[in-house]
Amino acid sequence: MSERGFDDLLADLEKAIAKLADGTAPLEDLVRAHEVAGKLLAETQARLAVLQARADETARLLSQ
Repeated sequence: MSERGFDDLLADLEKAIAKLADGTAPLEDLVRAHEVAGKLLAETQARLAVLQARADETARLLSQ
């Protein structure tokens, strides 16, 4: 995982998705945006899994 913050990852993902949704860029740019979006999505999902595990552990500790 990168050292970028979660909010930065989401912002970059939103930009890539917006470029894809617009659909007016050259095909090469759209393919690149798709590749970037896929990588960013995987990274944000991994980061969310880590955050969920931390939240679950915190909840478990607080309920003891």
